[in-house]
Amino acid sequence: MSITYLEAIRLAQRKALADDPRVYIYGQDVGAFGGAFKATKSLAEEFPGRVLDSPISEDAMVGSAVGAAIGGMRPIIEMQFADFSACGFNQVINQAATLHWRTEVSCPIVIRLPSGGTSGSGPFHSQSMESIYSHYPGLVVMTPATVEDAYSMLLEAVAIDDPVIFCEHKLLYYHLKAEQLPTEALPVGKARLAREGRDMTIVTYSAMLHESLAAAEELRVDGYEVEIVDLRTVKPLDTDTVMASVARTGRLLCVGESFPWGGVTAEVIARVASEGFNLLDAPPQRLNAKDTPVPYHPNLWAAHRPTANSIAAAARRLLRT
Repeated sequence: MSITYLEAIRLAQRKALADDPRVYIYGQDVGAFGGAFKATKSLAEEFPGRVLDSPISEDAMVGSAVGAAIGGMRPIIEMQFADFSACGFNQVINQAATLHWRTEVSCPIVIRLPSGGTSGSGPFHSQSMESIYSHYPGLVVMTPATVEDAYSMLLEAVAIDDPVIFCEHKLLYYHLKAEQLPTEALPVGKARLAREGRDMTIVTYSAMLHESLAAAEELRVDGYEVEIVDLRTVKPLDTDTVMASVARTGRLLCVGESFPWGGVTAEVIARVASEGFNLLDAPPQRLNAKDTPVPYHPNLWAAHRPTANSIAAAARRLLRT
């Protein structure tokens, strides 16, 4: 029986609750309703008093989690959509992120952000916030792209003593499946070589991994072998794995679903350009969503975000440079 990306997240939370009495889940409608996407389905019945419905206040949700963490708990906060986390932004960056630096008291909280776009979701339910949170020291920002990573990385997020922003992609919830859960995994901050190649490197993460893999298959028909690096964690960023790949291929394309101004793809290119300029045979390129709010209409949304076709087109331009 196959396991979906969403089920992996639910099972990871179930294991965290079962293994550690300090863990609890807090968020809007996470209790009897099971969460907006059913990521906490049945957990309130199995763990009474530890899967709690919150008021409609992201600020209060994160603020209370910081207080609970100071008191020795390990909260998992579910935002209904990543976009709404902006309402709790002050608590995340000015309290959780700075707590250990200011007081030497750890802040082991996990904030789950259902991220990225789906058809018809529009500008208020489709944003990718990982670049914003990665800007601030003190936060770990995870962007799992596989069922296996959704499970193992969430468990690791709960276990570490730093505040973690866990960006789970909504489009992958039901579309991505695996035959079994992992028994071991790469550590936090370590990227994964998702596909070997010789002609160019694509660095990507989250749902864009799968668009990039599809683009690589399209390019294989043309005789090109594209190497793909899945960052997994964007803060910290595994520069060593990226550099090693660029050293093999000489060309770099960075792909992300977030808006183009600044962000993860810009950071990757900046590091490669400053630390590995001699490795490049062509100027590094990036491909992001369009610099507009995310549109509602499915056709406009498909044109707004990178897809296998647009990634393949960008790769061909780079390969011919």
